Amino acid sequence: MRRIGVLGGMGPEATIYFMQKVVDAVQARDDADHIPLLVDNNTQVPSRIAAILEGRGEDPGPVLAQMAKGLVAAGAEALVMPCNTAHYYADQVAAATDKPFLNMVEMACAEAARISPGGKVGLLGSPALQQVGVFERALADAGLSPVYASEQGRVLATIRSIKSQGPSEFAAHTLSDVCAQMEADGADVICICCTEFSLLTTDIVAKVQVFDALQVLVSAAVEYSRSGVSSSDVKEGDDEARIATSL
Repeated sequence: MRRIGVLGGMGPEATIYFMQKVVDAVQARDDADHIPLLVDNNTQVPSRIAAILEGRGEDPGPVLAQMAKGLVAAGAEALVMPCNTAHYYADQVAAATDKPFLNMVEMACAEAARISPGGKVGLLGSPALQQVGVFERALADAGLSPVYASEQGRVLATIRSIKSQGPSEFAAHTLSDVCAQMEADGADVICICCTEFSLLTTDIVAKVQVFDALQVLVSAAVEYSRSGVSSSDVKEGDDEARIATSL
């Protein structure tokens, strides 16, 4: 099996959750049946929200690129980054090495298109996603359009609450309210696209189908690791190849 390098720490609990989901995805009889992970749980990555929303602080891009290089130097044969907002810097991460980067945003949009072709996707994630259009290109390429939360301040407060206090019933209730608003605004499917919110996937209530971008990434990482595809067969910048790893 191929080693998967994880650019983590954004946040650390979400990174651990990703790792647990990778473990859960494998029916193992022994340790050697599990997916080998190399994890840089770097809690010192500069704040994506500060850089994108507030225009202050250190640029996370070079730090993420250096993490990618370090993981590859340690033996990673593909890279993943379980943080949706950090995918604003995905091109820098992908360009930093010659190994494939499994792009969670692109694969989540492909999954949304499978569920609701040509539909509207409610994006349950950081306000930064809307401000800098992290999902816009991938959604357009998949023939989809976005629906965002109208109360972005409330969403941001929930992210900060989960980071500082962990998942809670109140946070789940807030996110369910946000889902109801996006449904009223026409969302045909809702994508959980904040890895803090992934911690509450089973507690979020909605009338339309809800799926988690993190789980899509888990499936892609497991499939890539266990496949017979050589890392040299997936070229940097090859969107179709990167998306295909989730199928």
